[in-house]
Amino acid sequence: PMSILGKPMSVNVVTFGCRLNTYESEVMKTHAEAAGLKDTIIFNTCAVTSEAEKQARQSIRRARRENPHARIIVTGCAAQVHADDFKAMPEVNAVLGNHEKMKAEPYLKIDSEPAQVNDIMSVKETASHLVSSFEGRARAFIQVQNGCNHRCTFCIIPYGRGNSRSVPIGEIVTQVRTLVESGYQEVVFTGVDVSDYGKDLPGEPTLGQMMRRVLAQVPELKRLRLSSIDAVEVDDDLYRLLAEEPRLMPHMHVSLQAGDDMVLKRMKRRHLRNDIIAFCDKVRALRPDIVFGADIIAGFPTETD
Repeated sequence: PMSILGKPMSVNVVTFGCRLNTYESEVMKTHAEAAGLKDTIIFNTCAVTSEAEKQARQSIRRARRENPHARIIVTGCAAQVHADDFKAMPEVNAVLGNHEKMKAEPYLKIDSEPAQVNDIMSVKETASHLVSSFEGRARAFIQVQNGCNHRCTFCIIPYGRGNSRSVPIGEIVTQVRTLVESGYQEVVFTGVDVSDYGKDLPGEPTLGQMMRRVLAQVPELKRLRLSSIDAVEVDDDLYRLLAEEPRLMPHMHVSLQAGDDMVLKRMKRRHLRNDIIAFCDKVRALRPDIVFGADIIAGFPTETD
């Protein structure tokens, strides 16, 4: 990619996977540039499927062929879960864990310490990072939560992201205000399990309470959107916002996974088929213009055609 001045960029971040990675890539770029890294390509990988990891490896090999002298750093969920595999790749100069990639110091010592990956389960908090712009995007993403306390049988993400931890409300308000002042009309709240928001914070604010306070404290924000939701954990404040707050976008991406009760039980999901139907009915009654999206896994073990 070329910069506006036509000079090659010194730090290029290649992002795979979720919206949370999109947000984190902007933070990483800032840290890497502040550390004075030149001619560096950072791969922010995803581990949600083996295909996602394969794509990352192919992309790394291609980047090395096209940029023989660049420094290649690999981070993200795949690097956290399979650090040794990426360290062993001859194309890779350094590997950073998911916690390390969000801090400034690891980039300063990247050449002397090429492998910095800690035990993600030991991480107890998630920091907010002030991001004022998202390159080439009309909407901005904010991390409000990270990690997951649940252990669905199909999912590797807790092992890449650690346990659930929330960003304090005041920090979220500051971040939203900064983005609105930078000209963004729409902010998307992202996380690994945003419905779990607040359980680790003083007073245990819910996701809906946090969103209500952000909307009240940043009246200039035109649109707020949720990246995804776990239907069984929606709180009363969020239902009220859906009914009464036009600035909350009428869009719910539901973490559904399957529509059969036995498959859902084998997945260790916390909802059954009827819970989702009841949720959609309730939300549509509150907000008739609502649009639903969903994640669905097909061909789960024991599932018939």
